[in-house]
Parts: sequence; structure tokens; C-alpha cells
Amino acid sequence: MIFRNSEIKIKELIQYFPCVAIVGPRQVGKTTLVKQITGEDGSDYIYIDLENPTDYNRLNDSFSLFNQFPDNSFVIDEVQRRKELFPILRSVIDANRKPGRFILLGSASPDLIRDSSESLAGRIAYSELMPLNILEIVNEFSIDKLWINGGFPVAFTETVPQNIWMENFIRTYIERDLIQLGFPGNTVNARRLWQMLAHIHGNILNYSELSRSIELDVKTVINYIQFLESAFLIHILQPYFINIKKRLVKSPKVYLRDSGVLHYFLGIENKKELIGHPKMGASWEGFVIEQIKANLKTNRYIYFYRTHDGAELDLIIERGGVPVAGIEIKYGSNFTPSRGNTEAIQTLNTKDNFIIVRENEDFIHKNFRVCGIEIFLKKYLPKI
Repeated sequence: MIFRNSEIKIKELIQYFPCVAIVGPRQVGKTTLVKQITGEDGSDYIYIDLENPTDYNRLNDSFSLFNQFPDNSFVIDEVQRRKELFPILRSVIDANRKPGRFILLGSASPDLIRDSSESLAGRIAYSELMPLNILEIVNEFSIDKLWINGGFPVAFTETVPQNIWMENFIRTYIERDLIQLGFPGNTVNARRLWQMLAHIHGNILNYSELSRSIELDVKTVINYIQFLESAFLIHILQPYFINIKKRLVKSPKVYLRDSGVLHYFLGIENKKELIGHPKMGASWEGFVIEQIKANLKTNRYIYFYRTHDGAELDLIIERGGVPVAGIEIKYGSNFTPSRGNTEAIQTLNTKDNFIIVRENEDFIHKNFRVCGIEIFLKKYLPKI
């Protein structure tokens, strides 16, 4: 059993909120985590899986079911399958605001977030569960394994051969899950778009160019991409340009959130193939950004920075509207910041600046702290 950092946060939320929603992509371990949180026997919890027809039908009269067991807590898995539950949950919770009475699990969807927010405002807390990150694995060699295989638990542990599991995961997501979540398109376009995004991973997102490639109008492509981001499959990284007078790049960058899915779409099966691949640098960059994103404190936001004059940083961490840390990400042995990196930190006046590398380095070089990703996550990110 791999300990998930989210377990601590979720246990805390359960102590205060009558309803806690754990959202994230399928196969990320939501059900396993909740069963671990609720204990070995789970005697105080009634578990309902809405993909099970019997459990689904049990909620035909959900109001009576919930009131029949006022002293028990309910775990409702794949809750997005019955969106009509949310107003009923509000009524039941208002009659008995016992902390942790409902734990909702859902593959993220815009409808799930919107409906629950409208019906359960002030009664619900959210926790996002994403694939495994570096701080959840223990062996030094596992960083490369995590990068290559991705963080979905079955893919990382290779319980099922990587390629077999990944193909079935992607096919199921496209042919069933995205449709059930309300994806506004057909399965062919969903796969084409997901694969095209893999090939521009780490690049500036040009909606018009993507629209021509996939032969769909720009508005449709934007809607599809927004949906994939809401489903936690991709990350749209926005540029930082607030109160900056220089002419900046204002289009966002796009990253696939799981490196294993990225590598599958790119046909990469091992580290040797990855190191020699043209997307190796972008893959490492996206992997590091996802590790940072997974371990950021609340009220911290990330952006990239690039001007038409050549000043650039792969990542900016903002707090309270102010950029507080600048980060450049490098895989190889060349850790020297570029002129554009130096110009960026001078313009942004960031207090802490880092060059994050693969190896476990930790030293100062030309106004940047050069350090390995694991050292950064453990030693420096908590202070930002």
C-alpha cells in the first residue's frame, strides 16, 4: 500500500465538513484511499457504488435510505452518475450536519462540480486526488520509474504490463468515461485531440492551428480542451503578465498531466527511448511542473513567463498577486541560467529562484539555487 499525502487532508476535512468530495481521474486510487481512511471493517460506513446496478437502484428512494441510517456515514462512488442526488443531500445534511456524513467520489466532470457547488455550498469540501507524486514514493530509482510509467498506481507498480494497461485505460476513458461525463464530441475526435496534445506537450497552445489539424472549428476545439482540463487529463498553464509593461506572450502552454499517458501516445516504452526522443525535455518539464502543482500550498498559483524580447522562466509561483519564486527546469548537466532567465528574475523581482535538475544537487549558481526535484519538493517548496 502506497501512502497518499491526500489522506491527511481528507481526514482533516471529514472532521469539519458534513460532505467531502474526492475528485480526480479514474484509476487514480480514490476508492482504495477511502477504504483505507474508513478503516479495516468500515462498520460505520455504508458504501454505495453507482456502477453496481443493485447499489444504483438503492438510491431510487435516497431520502428514505439516508434517514434510515442517521448514525452512519455514506460513501457514494461515481456520484456523477446520479446528479439529482445533490439537492437531496442538501436537505439531509441540513437536518443532521454530522461531520463526515457523506464522502462523495467522482471522476471529475464540469457537471459534478457545478451541481454540487450550487446545491451544497457551505456544506461540502473538495480534495483532488491525482496520480502518485515523488513525495509518495520512497526509492531513489523510482523517480525515473515514476517519470517513465506515470503515476497511476497500476501503471507505476506494473501490476499489469504497462502498454496493455495504458491502452485499455485510454480506450475505456475515451469510449465510455468521457462520454458518461458529458464530453461534447465523438470518441474519434476525443482520441485525435488527446494524441495531438501529446505531440505539442510543453508548447504554446495555438487553437487555430489545432483547429485546422483536427478539422474542427476553433470554438469546438476550445470547448473540447476545456473539458479535458476539467477532467484532469491536461493542464493549461497560463502566462504571467499582470502589471508588466513589456510585450509578453499571452497564449497558454499545454501539458498532459500524467507522463505515462504522454509517453504512451508518443510511443515511448523505456528510459533509453525517452532520453533519445525529441520530446524528452518537454516531458521532464511537464513532469516537474506536475510534481510542484501536486505539492503547492493553498493560495499559491503557477504560471510561465516569456516576453518577445527573450526573457523567460518555465514556472512562476505567485502568492497574493505577487511572483515570489522563479523556476527554470533542466534535465541535462548544463545548469547555467540563460540571459533570458536572468532578465526574467530581474524584471519580476522574485525573492527565490531555482534551477531544478534531475540529479540531487543543491548549490547556488549565478543568483539561482540549483537543486534536484526531490530536494526542492522536500526542502524549499514548503517555505514558498
